[in-house]
Amino acid sequence: MTVTHDAGAGSDARSASGGAGMGGWSPQRVWSVAGAVVLVACVWGFYAWDGAQTTAVLGGTVRAATLLVLGAMCGMIGERSGIVNIGIEGQFLMSAFTAFTVASISGSLFLGVVAGVSTGLAMGWMLAAMSVGLRTDQIIAGTVLNIAALGLTSFFYDRGRSLGQPKYQSIELGPLADLPVVGTALFNRPPLTYLALVLVVVLHVLLLRSVWGMRTTAIGEHPGAAATVGIDVIRLRYWNVTLAGGLAGLGGAYLALESVGTFTRAMSGGRGFLALAVMIFGRRTPLGAYAAALFFGFTTALQGQFQLNDTFDIPAQFVGMLPFVVTIIVVAAAGLFGRMRDPAALGQPYEVR
Repeated sequence: MTVTHDAGAGSDARSASGGAGMGGWSPQRVWSVAGAVVLVACVWGFYAWDGAQTTAVLGGTVRAATLLVLGAMCGMIGERSGIVNIGIEGQFLMSAFTAFTVASISGSLFLGVVAGVSTGLAMGWMLAAMSVGLRTDQIIAGTVLNIAALGLTSFFYDRGRSLGQPKYQSIELGPLADLPVVGTALFNRPPLTYLALVLVVVLHVLLLRSVWGMRTTAIGEHPGAAATVGIDVIRLRYWNVTLAGGLAGLGGAYLALESVGTFTRAMSGGRGFLALAVMIFGRRTPLGAYAAALFFGFTTALQGQFQLNDTFDIPAQFVGMLPFVVTIIVVAAAGLFGRMRDPAALGQPYEVR
């Protein structure tokens, strides 16, 4: 008993001294603030040097980050519920295909978005049916979605089909759009980008401050204990994974109807997997995921600018690797920002007893 007490006291003392040594700030917070300061200084400096090009890069950053954060929120809801979703790539691709097809046939971008979100919801339900209902291995279930989406969209792809109208155009938010540096990048965007920003804030509040968020965390950490207090684990997992699919469906609609304005084979280009890295780097919180998405989006916009300006005399494919190389480096070095524990029941099927 004495040894245990001393060890606990020593641990408390070490924690207190560590916190005092950093003024009460955790190491990951110190790194995050330092990185943010450096980033802001660099952006401001580049804006003073070449405002037009800096604005273009920042606009590309927000454009790339929007898709990534929608995918990250999809994976986040699933993993907080105990379900691994590696099928985000397939959900993006299939939703983009249906959104583009419906919009081109109906002449309505809104109906295209509805079709894309509905497709995402349907694929989310299928993932829940396999992972929760049939208790299939969750990695295999997500892989099935990816392969099915790639095959179906490639088979039904019509090269001659076009949207037949302009994609979603930017909407200025009054004087905010005239702000230096961030005005055009954040406040002169198309509608789905604004919707994604609103969803980030809403989901952050719901996950961390609502009864639904607490129950979601409970079924991801200890579903057996959650069931003993009256939570229907199976039903809530079905609901959450299906709802998360709708976010990925919105991402697919965004990709086809706002970001690109058309559909091509395999146009998701691995961004569903990048979204998982964003989710992990953002510590499974919506605001953290958006900050991480901006970082990864910046690398995507930067490599696009490099290719546009022929900055490096090397094949374009090597420049295009930049976002994925940065992803590998950042995920490998994630220990600098503190270890993040996975939900205790992540990937484990739950069976009612």
